[in-house]
Parts: sequence; C-alpha cells; structure tokens
Amino acid sequence: MRTEDFDFELPERLIAQHPPAKRGASRLLLVGKERVEDGAFIGLPQLLNEHDVLVLNDTRVLKARLFGAKQTGGQIEVMVERVLDEHEVLAQVRASKTPKTGSRFLLAGAIQILVVGRAGEFFHLRFECDEAVDDVLERYGKLPLPPYITHTAEAEDDERYQTVFAREQGAVAAPTAGLHFDQAMLDALRAKGVQIAYVTLHVGAGTFKPVRVEHVADHVMHSERYTVPQATVDAIKQAKTNGGRVVAVGTTSLRALESAAAGGELAAGSGETRIFITPGYRFKVIDVLLTNFHLPRSTLLMLVCAFGGMAKLLAAYRHAVEQEYRFFSYGDAMLIERES
Repeated sequence: MRTEDFDFELPERLIAQHPPAKRGASRLLLVGKERVEDGAFIGLPQLLNEHDVLVLNDTRVLKARLFGAKQTGGQIEVMVERVLDEHEVLAQVRASKTPKTGSRFLLAGAIQILVVGRAGEFFHLRFECDEAVDDVLERYGKLPLPPYITHTAEAEDDERYQTVFAREQGAVAAPTAGLHFDQAMLDALRAKGVQIAYVTLHVGAGTFKPVRVEHVADHVMHSERYTVPQATVDAIKQAKTNGGRVVAVGTTSLRALESAAAGGELAAGSGETRIFITPGYRFKVIDVLLTNFHLPRSTLLMLVCAFGGMAKLLAAYRHAVEQEYRFFSYGDAMLIERES
C-alpha cells in the first residue's frame, strides 16, 4: 500500500478550533456494514445494546509544554513526551541551536534543566529542583494542544481537553473520542445495561505525525505505554459470553486491547506498544469503534480503514467533508462496525 492512498482533501474551515458548547453536542456518523448514516452523539445509548462493554482510555494529559531561556539568552520550548521518574523526562526541545549534552537552561524563570543526553529524537532532561516533575508541569506548564489548533491553551482547554474520567497522568495528547462523554451519558449507558471498563494508553506526540514514507510498510511506529487491568479483561469475557460487543472508545483504547491480545488471547498487563494497524490486520478483540475524524495520510486513518473497510471509510470521509462535519480533536465522531 502507498501512503498517498490514504489522502483526502480537507477544507481548513472544517478543522474544529474549539469544542462544542457542551460535551456530547457533536454529530455522529454511523458507518455500518450496510449503511452510512448521519446521527448525533446524544443518541449513542440507542445504538448500543445491553451486555455490550464500552472501553474507555483513562489517561490524563500532562501540562507538558514549557517555555524558558538558555544561558545565552535564546528562547527555548520544551514539550515533555514521557516522565521517566520524579526528576527526569524525555522531551522535544525547540531552540535556535540544538542544546548539547551537559548544557543547562532555565524553564519558567525558575527551574534549572540539565541536558543529560539524547534518546533518539528526544532529549533526556533532568529537572534540578526539589519538586517532582508532575508538580512542576502542573504549576508552570501549558496543555500541549495539537498542531492544527491555532490558539494557545486557555482556561476552556484546561477543562475540555481532558476527559471527565481522566485519572492516570502521562499523555501529551487527549484520547479525543472520550471528550464527547459527560457523566450523564455514562449514567445513561449503565442504565441501558452497558458495562463500562477502562484501559490506560498514554498518548504520545507521535500520534500527530503524518506518514512521510512512500510505502506504508516502511513507516516506523512510535512507542506508547499501556495498561490493561484484569477487571477489563473479565468485563470483556463476560460481554462476549452474554452475546455483547466490545466497543472501543478511540483508537487508543483499541490499540491497547489489540496489543494486549498480541499473543492470541487477551491478557491483563502493562507494556510498550508499537502496534501499527493497516488494512489486512485481523482484529482479535474489538467489534465496534467510536472515534473522531483523523488526519490525512496518518496511521490512525490507516487503522480505521483496516477496521471498517478501506473503500467504505474513505467514502465516509468524503461524505463527512461534503456534509461539513467538524474534524480532529474537538470535532465530531464516527461509530464504525468492524467489517469482518
């Protein structure tokens, strides 16, 4: 497959810059085995069945974006990718000149940073202060909004770029399909008999990177941490036993579950995943996927094409553009049935 096969024209005006006025006030495009139909997210309880299990990603977005200055006075921006321990991180660093190992700079006018070294595309940094990294980020950092959102994070984003069930610190991007849910929707689904279960996958900045190689098979996937609890494995087994479906909320939940089933059987545990799902992949766990609309030429668009069928999904995207759905993180959603 060629990367250009996953391209589509998207008018800039359809890229949502702000969330809807209320959580859940989004449109929902239904992509079934036999139909593509316009709907509304508020109608989700009518589309799920008793005994289905809804799997949510409970990762919480770090305030991972920090600004500072080098000893020479030049401006510097740090985007934390991963917290390694209480004082060390892996991060992207933007500066006029690449910082050298052993050099120092000052973040937020208060925090001394030592460049320990490099780890691939990331810098290994040490925060030379008494506060733990998580506390420093919470005090001085800003939410790292995606590159296609043109404003810097505001008070609205601090609330709306987190899911209402976020609890496990570690992501640098939100699991955006989960942003549609409020507590009333979760309560309505439980009342319907839908089980709610959780996984954790800490979304990395690589989720926004377009695939730049000509052939899809040549792309190198970024790594992300995930955890699948035993309670979630048990809920999925119970749902299957009772004739229910596994509904993944977001590609992150799907990737966590499919990674945990890489040995053929879904198993609880934690690990790193570089799973790259493209058309031809055989899904082991997921029956239905709730997801937002993804970037052209992206690994996530390839994933949804694998899940729902390439021709059908690309046609659904063309329909969404024609009907002026809102795209990407703050945009509308799709509910996709697995093709086979």
